[in-house]
Amino acid sequence: MNFTETVLETLEKLPGLKDLRAMVADYYERRLFRKVKARGNLPRHVAIITNGKGTSKQGEGIPTPEGGKLDKVLEWCRELGIKHATVFALPIGLLKRSDKEVKNHMRLFKRRFKEITKDEKIHDNKIRVRGIGEIDSLPKEIKSTVNRAEEATKGYDRYFLNIAVGYGGRQELAKAIMRISELVKKGELEPEDISENTIDNHLYTAGQPDPDLIIRTSERETLSGFLLWQSAYSELYFCEANWPAFDKKDFLRAISTYQRRERRFGE
Repeated sequence: MNFTETVLETLEKLPGLKDLRAMVADYYERRLFRKVKARGNLPRHVAIITNGKGTSKQGEGIPTPEGGKLDKVLEWCRELGIKHATVFALPIGLLKRSDKEVKNHMRLFKRRFKEITKDEKIHDNKIRVRGIGEIDSLPKEIKSTVNRAEEATKGYDRYFLNIAVGYGGRQELAKAIMRISELVKKGELEPEDISENTIDNHLYTAGQPDPDLIIRTSERETLSGFLLWQSAYSELYFCEANWPAFDKKDFLRAISTYQRRERRFGE
C-alpha cells in the first residue's frame, strides 16, 4: 500500500471529513490513471466476475443490471483503449431458480438489453454487444431483446462487450464439442485435424482474444466456471470491493497490478 492509499484508508475511519476524503480520492484516481496510461502494457481483453452485496444470495453473480455500473466500466476501458470487455452477469445455475430475486433481475436484464438498442454511447463508440451463454434457455422475451441488441450493433468493430447471461463454462465446452462432433459426423472435419483453434472457433467468444485479465469483486477467490477454456493463461485479480461499490480506483488498481506481472503463458 502506497502513501496515498494509506491516507485514504485513514480518512475513511475519521468522521466529518467527507469533502477531504473526496478530494484526496480524486487526486489519487487521476494520478493512478496517468501512471497506468503511461506505463503501457495494457490488456486487450478484461473480464469481470461481478459478486458481492447487491448480487445473488448464492454469491454467484446477478449484478444489479440497470446499466450504470456497466456503462462506467465501458467508459474506463475506452479511456485506456481496452477494446474487449466481458461481464459475467448471470450463471446458468440460477436460471433454474424461480424466486422473486431472480425474476426481478430477469426483468432488469430485459430492460437493459432493450436500452442498448437505443443507447447513444453504444452507437457513438461503435460497441458491438453480444450475449454469451445459453441464450436459448432464457425466457422468450429476454432472448428476443438480446437478439435485437446484437442485431443493432453487429456492424460495429471499435469495441466489444460480451454479457454472459445463462452462462456456464462446462456447458460452453460441451456445446463446442457437440458442434465439432457434428462436423466430423458429416465428413466436414477429420478427427486428426481437430486442434486448439478448432475448439476456439466453436466457443461463444469465437473470433475474440482470450481475456488477459479477469477481475473478481468481493474477494472470493474462484472463477465459478467462468471462461474455463479461455482463462487458461489469464492473470487473475481479486478485489475487496463488492460489485456495487467497485469504482474506477479499483479498476485502475487491477490494471496496474496486471502491468507489473510477468506473463509466462504456461511456461
